Amino acid sequence: MIDYIKGEIIELTPTDVVLECHGIGYNILISVQTYSALDGKKDATVYIHHYLREDEELYYGFATKEERKMFRLLIGVSGVGASTARMMLSSLSVEEIQNAILSEDVSRIKSVKGIGLKSAQRIIIELKDKVVKGGETDMSALFTQVDNKASEEATTALIMLGFTKVNVNKAVNTVLKEDPTATVENIIRKSLQKLS
Repeated sequence: MIDYIKGEIIELTPTDVVLECHGIGYNILISVQTYSALDGKKDATVYIHHYLREDEELYYGFATKEERKMFRLLIGVSGVGASTARMMLSSLSVEEIQNAILSEDVSRIKSVKGIGLKSAQRIIIELKDKVVKGGETDMSALFTQVDNKASEEATTALIMLGFTKVNVNKAVNTVLKEDPTATVENIIRKSLQKLS
């Protein structure tokens, strides 16, 4: 799986970029947000989402991991395709989308071309918990640096035990809200009770 492509910008438009890497030119679909970040640069690192279907193979590219993460969250919502997610990221910044989801601002999401009322409501319902869990800025405000190390170790251990990352994050965050000074062992133990 390709995580990113680093190379020379051969062509750049608001909808796609051609990056040359070791003699291969990759045509990558981008948002206006990524276009703004790449505009004026000679070389770039673009984070890739490989979109593969029976009848087509596409690369979607993002200037930041945060934007790619939001894209992946959006396409995980039933009824939201890759084109719609790219349109959202072209119309609103990652932060604006996060804020709209968290504040349940249906009209802000509905303002994006191609998104109706039902789709906007579905995006909010399906992503509200994930955006809170996924947003580093939101979580870092809740915990100190010491707790981050403990939560990271506990999270890794729980994922290795076979739990999904989404459920583990939810459980660990709940434990840390109840006891911000919990040790790694305590976080794991209490999280296991919530996960079982």
